[in-house]
Amino acid sequence: MPLRIDLYAAAASINKRTFTFAAGRTQNELTEWTSADHPVLRLPPDRKETARVTIRVPPKASRGERYGVVWAEVASSGKGSVKLINRVGIRIYLDIGPGGEPPSAFRIEKLTPERSREGQPRITAQVRNTGERALEMSGKLWLSEGPAGLRAGPYPATRGTTLAPGDTGLVSVALDDSLPNGPWKARLSLASGRVQETITANVTFPSAGMQGSSVVPDFAQWPPILSWGLGALAAILAVVGILRLKRRLVRSRD
Repeated sequence: MPLRIDLYAAAASINKRTFTFAAGRTQNELTEWTSADHPVLRLPPDRKETARVTIRVPPKASRGERYGVVWAEVASSGKGSVKLINRVGIRIYLDIGPGGEPPSAFRIEKLTPERSREGQPRITAQVRNTGERALEMSGKLWLSEGPAGLRAGPYPATRGTTLAPGDTGLVSVALDDSLPNGPWKARLSLASGRVQETITANVTFPSAGMQGSSVVPDFAQWPPILSWGLGALAAILAVVGILRLKRRLVRSRD
């Protein structure tokens, strides 16, 4: 018996740093522009079909980012008037504006080690979206230079943190219960699409049920352009200091 699959676009948003799907077939501006060439597919067993989704943006659409999802839905009859609905979707991040795609960027501001009441260690990273696109964070964490030279990882970051432009949120990494407190050298690599940042920091885990001291990433792991800028600033200040010293020497001789 063929399987009926409904294809449609529904609204979505970023709410409390989570990409949130609207209920049912709720519409928004983006979904009104979105259509599928096969709104209904009827697939026999062991068959597959390709559907094309088109987004037609009006010329007068205002600048900004829109969110939505394209759902493939299968509904089956339950008892009485109850229906069982299963669906899987593809997220839509659509940005509208002149000058091509806006930049995507983020910064890892600090790491915080902690242990749950059950003793499981975890590292939480504070991340700021410094670009102009929403970011869906993922990544991995490695530990090295631990007690007796121990190494551990990689550990996957918990997925589900979505940051709107200018937003700040937390990305956590759960670790093995048996890890000693440290100290450790932590290396965290986070990414959203092709945008990636890797930092290192020295961390020490606290006792069960406690939160350790937050640490900022090592200077050597800052973005190259920032490191170069700080180095140039230090050189300029050094030159200014030398010139002032020479002026004082000249005045003292006079």
